[in-house]
Amino acid sequence: MNDKWGIIATWRMAYEGVGQAVQSLKNKGSAGDGVELAVRLVEDFPFYKSVGYGGLPNEQCEVELDAAFMDGNTLAIGAVGGLMDYKNPVSIARKLSQERYNNFLVGAGAEKYAHHNGFERTNMLTTRAKKLWEKRVKAVQEKGLSPYDGHDTVGMIGLDLFGNMAAATSTSGLFMKKKGRIGDSPLSGSGFYVDSDIGGATATGLGEDIMKGCLSYEVVQLMSKGIHPQKAADQALFQLTEKLQRKYSKAGAMSVVCMNSEGEWGVATNVEFSFVVANHDLEPTIYIANPRNKMTEVELASEEWLNNYQKRIHQPV
Repeated sequence: MNDKWGIIATWRMAYEGVGQAVQSLKNKGSAGDGVELAVRLVEDFPFYKSVGYGGLPNEQCEVELDAAFMDGNTLAIGAVGGLMDYKNPVSIARKLSQERYNNFLVGAGAEKYAHHNGFERTNMLTTRAKKLWEKRVKAVQEKGLSPYDGHDTVGMIGLDLFGNMAAATSTSGLFMKKKGRIGDSPLSGSGFYVDSDIGGATATGLGEDIMKGCLSYEVVQLMSKGIHPQKAADQALFQLTEKLQRKYSKAGAMSVVCMNSEGEWGVATNVEFSFVVANHDLEPTIYIANPRNKMTEVELASEEWLNNYQKRIHQPV
């Protein structure tokens, strides 16, 4: 056992979950248990409209959920895609990671697996989410607005006192997506990757573009060469952004957070992005990141920003 531990997560919505995970990690809890607990808390909170209960629905007003879990010691992976009517897809994904085969299940197959393994079945569409869907349908019809919005994955990388690392992700995906659409979040190497010998990374943003560069894997590979997590994150993200602009003529919003096996961390983004981090030297802290000249600037979230965030997520529909 050593004296280093840590956890880093995408978006302000992860703050309360990270706080719970920190208590576990400080008390010799496992990285896997920590990230699963923290993600479950995000999944269960109905005002976070891009994850779990309260997540925004697809074009048919159905909530389809994607999630993944990875064990950094064994590289075991479990994932679900297009899951409907089951709570806490991250826990279903973790259960799948313990299987030798059939680690990634989608749609009816994922739901059958969840049922047979005793996971709770429930309607994941909230009244609030349905109202937001109805407003967007009307706006698309009357104003010609794009239907797509709200693709904020919660992703976490954890390191425990025994040197074990784990990753977890969860999302309801692109708002008003086509039925059956899967983004980067449950895809190993794109939405997440972790190796306890090196470190881990997890991404959020437009999955269709993140998948074009296997962003999380690229960050971990750079860290494997001894590159500091911050430099690795910046290098991987801005190289991918430039490549997409050159080859595909445009690049969507993308952000990535990472942590190495020493608990050092990094973040990169091509848009304004909030994230949460804690380790042996730092209590759970919310930061705001912004791109500046192919690098990422990080600052503490101000009281004004935090207050505006609370007002925004709770405002009436």
